[in-house]
Amino acid sequence: MTRILLISGSTRNGSTNTAALRTVAVLAPAPVRADLYTGLRELPAFVPGDDPDDHPAVIALRAELATADAVLICTPEYAGTLPGSMKNLLDWTVGTADLHEKPTAWLTVAAPGRGEGAVATLATVLGYVGAEVVGRACLRLPVAGADVGDDGLVGDPVFRAGASTVLATLVDHLATAGE
Repeated sequence: MTRILLISGSTRNGSTNTAALRTVAVLAPAPVRADLYTGLRELPAFVPGDDPDDHPAVIALRAELATADAVLICTPEYAGTLPGSMKNLLDWTVGTADLHEKPTAWLTVAAPGRGEGAVATLATVLGYVGAEVVGRACLRLPVAGADVGDDGLVGDPVFRAGASTVLATLVDHLATAGE
């Protein structure tokens, strides 16, 4: 079974980023399992030198990353860059190589002309930690709040088709990486 960890960089209730990833999880075809990481709010602030074993949320994050074959990130942009909570999550992976050589992609749901600062920062940090960015799987699929149904999922068929393509591209990359 292929396991893709879905990480939303938003802590906001009603986030279109989180709704997009919930939709990705629903669309994952067997035998792919796409699991939404839900511990972003619980992560303590990264302090260099702190022992991560003192923080259950950090231990849980590392376990999630260790068992993932690939990672898909969907994050908003705050003040022209990544939200602090998302950068904090990434900071926790720097010293332990949790993302090193891990196939990783991002999905941008911001409207055209928005979100470029977050994507640029994300690409920089992922490069720094040695993640294997799967560029073919990094897409912009705008989602408006009105696109999210009462079930918390994105119903737009264009988004769903694009999200399925992202999943298929990641799975194809994993299948061909070992050849």
